[in-house]
Amino acid sequence: MNQQSYIHIFKREIRSFFFSPSAYIVMAIFLLITGWFFFSPFFLIARADMRSFFALLPIVFSFTIPAITMKQYAEEYKSGSFEILRTLPVSRVDILMGKFLAVMGIIGVMLLPTIIYLLSIAFLGDLDIGAVAGGYIGTLFLASAFTAVGLLCSAVSENQIVAFILGAAVCFFLVIIDRMLLFLPGYLVGLFQYLSASFHFHNFTKGILDTRDVFYFLTISGLSLYGIWMITRERV
Repeated sequence: MNQQSYIHIFKREIRSFFFSPSAYIVMAIFLLITGWFFFSPFFLIARADMRSFFALLPIVFSFTIPAITMKQYAEEYKSGSFEILRTLPVSRVDILMGKFLAVMGIIGVMLLPTIIYLLSIAFLGDLDIGAVAGGYIGTLFLASAFTAVGLLCSAVSENQIVAFILGAAVCFFLVIIDRMLLFLPGYLVGLFQYLSASFHFHNFTKGILDTRDVFYFLTISGLSLYGIWMITRERV
């Protein structure tokens, strides 16, 4: 992997995203939804913590992240620019890492205004540093897994809408799978609970840093990125 190559891809994707009106629509929707569900209980029931924000985050991410990733490969395929890109001195890994890091950077920018929530708690109540720090660390792991899944769904289709629907469906399934445990036979409960992104993410929001949770998100990310690498090999 050439450092200059994937940094070039990274900058290209960042510029492309922020020059598009859809970027600001996605970010505005994210901040409106999370802001509403944070400040509503904050003022109505006088609860000074970020539990409501972190509780909602997996569901919001399951739609906003696929909206960001849907065009990363699909648009390149449709316009033919992926084939042109492959004629340049960049590898498939450079392209993949550049796109992955660009989406993670965009998510970082999207999360930056949520510091207001943290400052509000610190000013008006007692801030649980451990839970908040764990929540944001978990947020990065969750975002990386959903980004990889979203990119994989974009890599299998030339249609952005199809890529979005596939990405949102897979991410949403990973979020709600632990809500279905009551309907499963006992011998499947442990397996499906482990497959739940919400289950592992909420451990972080309690201030618990467990290697099993880290391994889960790294596995989802790694398998998805490997899948992209295999799929794009067929388009060379």
